[in-house]
Amino acid sequence: MKVTAIAAQLRNPDRVNVSIDGTYRLSLDINQVVELGIKIGRELDEDELMHLEQESQFGKLYMRALEYTLLRPHSAKEVRDYLYRKTLATKYKNRKNEIKERPGASTSVTNRVFDRLCEKGYIDDEKFTRFWVENRNQTKGTSRRKLTAELRAKGVESSIIEAALAQSERSEDDELRKVIAKKRRRYPDNDALIAYLARQGFRYGDIVSALAELTEDE
Repeated sequence: MKVTAIAAQLRNPDRVNVSIDGTYRLSLDINQVVELGIKIGRELDEDELMHLEQESQFGKLYMRALEYTLLRPHSAKEVRDYLYRKTLATKYKNRKNEIKERPGASTSVTNRVFDRLCEKGYIDDEKFTRFWVENRNQTKGTSRRKLTAELRAKGVESSIIEAALAQSERSEDDELRKVIAKKRRRYPDNDALIAYLARQGFRYGDIVSALAELTEDE
């Protein structure tokens, strides 16, 4: 088998299409072409071709995962869940309108992608947790208990959550007042408002005190 053509993609000039024996076979990014020594006329055996296909899959999945992590910080668990979904087969329609199934990525490739993202610093639960604590519902207010529950659901270790909350300048009283200001009109009855605030993770004593202070101010 021989590499017979290397052509830049129209939609993504950073990737090239590689043809083997006159037929398109795979795509690689520019750096991979250089690193793997791909050039027209190179002879390949089955093992080498299989390796190139793995590298093609890795390169495409790494770029997609990188875009995912750059949308906003994500926890390690969120990224692992994202990569797991990429291992699942997907159905699509071909030009003849026939339903076909496209196999998902191999776990060896998703593991490599995860490790590369960690190596480059795009996955870091401590940074993610600080971001979440400082940016979550800043104007609406969120209790520490709710923040903790959200972060645990995202797979963050308790020690990391506790450290981020301890370093945060967010005040539970201030957060409680934000929520009261946002929801008071919706819950004119104090008992209903207290029940709502308790469900949001605020302590009963803090809720009663805050409502009493606000009533005095009025």
